[in-house]
Amino acid sequence: MDVVLTGDRPTGKLHIGHYVGSLRKRVEIQGQFDESFIMIADTQALTDHALTPQKVRENVLEVMLDYLAVGLKPDLNRFFIQSLVPELAELTMYYMNFVTLSRLMRNPTVKSEMQQKGYGQQIPAGFLCYPVSQAADITAFKANLIPVGDDQLPMIEQTNEIVRRINHHFDKAVLCECKPLLSKVQRLPGIDGKGKMSKSLGNAIFLSDSNDEIRKKVMQMYTDPKHIRVEDPGHVEGNVVFMYLDAFDPQVDEVEVLKEDYRRGGLGDVVIKKRLIQVLVDIITPIREERLRLEKNKQELLSLLKDGSVYARHIAADTLKQVRDVLEINY
Repeated sequence: MDVVLTGDRPTGKLHIGHYVGSLRKRVEIQGQFDESFIMIADTQALTDHALTPQKVRENVLEVMLDYLAVGLKPDLNRFFIQSLVPELAELTMYYMNFVTLSRLMRNPTVKSEMQQKGYGQQIPAGFLCYPVSQAADITAFKANLIPVGDDQLPMIEQTNEIVRRINHHFDKAVLCECKPLLSKVQRLPGIDGKGKMSKSLGNAIFLSDSNDEIRKKVMQMYTDPKHIRVEDPGHVEGNVVFMYLDAFDPQVDEVEVLKEDYRRGGLGDVVIKKRLIQVLVDIITPIREERLRLEKNKQELLSLLKDGSVYARHIAADTLKQVRDVLEINY
């Protein structure tokens, strides 16, 4: 049985980095497997937003709007809220006994995010342990296929380490391993060319952005600082505009011609930016319009999430029972 699990933290509306890194893949594969769970990870979002919980709560429905607007179907996916499935928190607590502090500190994704957030020695324990929480999310639903970007591969590895350790120690296949379903597009940088696109860094283009907002953000994009005049030869590698064209422009051959013209000299930054603006407007406009339509029925979205959470609890409870059995706390 093939089960898919994906999710996002509700710390803001979703952006085109989410779309190209995971959402587009989720839409493509929906209906192809036995079951698909999509989680809004509010509990995990609190690991670095515990002092501003209202931000997390306010964005639960914003993320749900983005899910439905991009084409994820309620009849093909089980949408649920992480905190409404308390079995996940209990599994997380048990799993923490099967992973060391030093292993968590070595997780490349966690290390990168710690540096980005400037935690130093003041890292919240919950944030350091969120890979364990993700392992609980994945294993609770016997999910074996996880659509992710390449930056999340260390999380898949961490999950499988916990699964193998528990299964080996108790000599029983209690949990199942998982594998990633990778997007064909590598992680997109922000429009400033610095690191990944991020809600918190203010360098993202959102799926809800207006055409004017898209235009303004693209025109601010980092290109080649040495490409001062149109006739100057330019560098394509590391050029954010071309990276976005590679990710979103369906006319691959035309983009390759533009790259050659840019390298040779004679092609201005404004020309390629205008092309990218139109490409993104074509993608985002129908998503934004569907989002606006769905916004009128937010109560229905919440009901959908609550119903999905009831179903998710039923599945997670079965896994929790198996884990409690091997830990001999099934009084």
